[in-house]
Parts: sequence; C-alpha cells; structure tokens
Amino acid sequence: MRNHVVVVGYGTKGQAAVKTVRGDGHDVDHIVVVDTDRGRLDAASALGLVTVRGDATQSSVLRTAGLPHATALVVATNRDDTAVMVTLTAREMAPKIMITAAVRAAENVHLLRQSGADSVVVSAETAGRLLGMATTTPAVVSVVEDLISPEAGMSIGERVVDEAEIGGSPRHLRDIVLGVVRDGQVHAVDAPAVDALERGDKLLCVRRAGPDER
Repeated sequence: MRNHVVVVGYGTKGQAAVKTVRGDGHDVDHIVVVDTDRGRLDAASALGLVTVRGDATQSSVLRTAGLPHATALVVATNRDDTAVMVTLTAREMAPKIMITAAVRAAENVHLLRQSGADSVVVSAETAGRLLGMATTTPAVVSVVEDLISPEAGMSIGERVVDEAEIGGSPRHLRDIVLGVVRDGQVHAVDAPAVDALERGDKLLCVRRAGPDER
C-alpha cells in the first residue's frame, strides 16, 4: 500500500479522524488503523478499513502498516507519553511524512513537536474552549462544528493559487480566505507579507460542499 493514511488509536479521537479523512475523499482501503484492542479493530474492519493489531511504538508494527510509504500519520492514542513514543518512532522511520498528534495536556505540546509532530491538537483544551464559547455565543460553536464536520454544509479546504490570482490580494478574492500558506508557514489573510499572492502559495478557504463533494 502506498500514499495512504495511518491512524494510530481507534478510540473516540481516532474514529472522528477517520471520518474526517474519509470525508476529505480518501477511500477506506487507503486508511490503515493501528490499535491493540481487537474490538476496535473489528469495528474498523467492518467499515472496510485496513487494520493492524499491535503496539505502534514498535517500528515493526508501523512497518506492517506501511508507514514508510504513507502520506500522513494521525496519532490518536489515549496517553501523551505513548503519543510521544509513536511520533519519535514514526519520524525516524519516515522523515518526510506529515504527522498530526493529539495530546491531553497542553504542557506536552512541545514534547510532541520536538519528537517530530508537524501539528499538535490539545483535545481537552479545544473541547474546553468550545464549551466556554457556548455559554455566551452558541451560534459561533455551531459554525465551528460545521466547519470541522465533513458531512456538514461548510468545510475548510486548501487549494493552490490560480495563475490569474498571482499578484492580487487574498482579501479581494471571491472565496472566503482564512489564511495563506507560503513556504510551509501559515500567514493571516491580512498579513503584509502575503498581500500580493505568489506562484506556489496555497489558500485556506471556506467552501460549501456540493452533492458531488460529500
């Protein structure tokens, strides 16, 4: 298997990650789930996902999941120390793979980044922020949930700048642009550095899913 996504941990976070990856267009046979729990793996297999049973901190297990040939790794374990070990092992095995990891405690974010994670999500704090927002602005929470739910009406997507858009400002496009990715760094849409779009820039946009995009 090549150009697939490996998801380590098929609990609540892992299942939500798989749902989103599928919503972004990945076929079930291009998603590999790694877990030690047979029940979780049976549930994943019932959906058509490829499964590997084993401890993902071991390089042999990640190799069985085809990690060296994968495009991305999602680390959704239940323990932060396990997430660090999985990330360290994966980064050594696949130096160029995109690694996204979830942690429970914000104080462990730097450990995940030092271990090689490209993106780290603090699950407890993210949920806490949404809960806090819901007390005063519940409508905002609904929009955020919409944006991160692949089956909902809106989503956040990434696309390459068109030739006709080069030299223009991201603030003046028809799309609702949230940010500009240049040389791997995300810039705010009103940042002076990206006021003039360049060839190779990527736009983070709000898009509405049509019947053929769901």
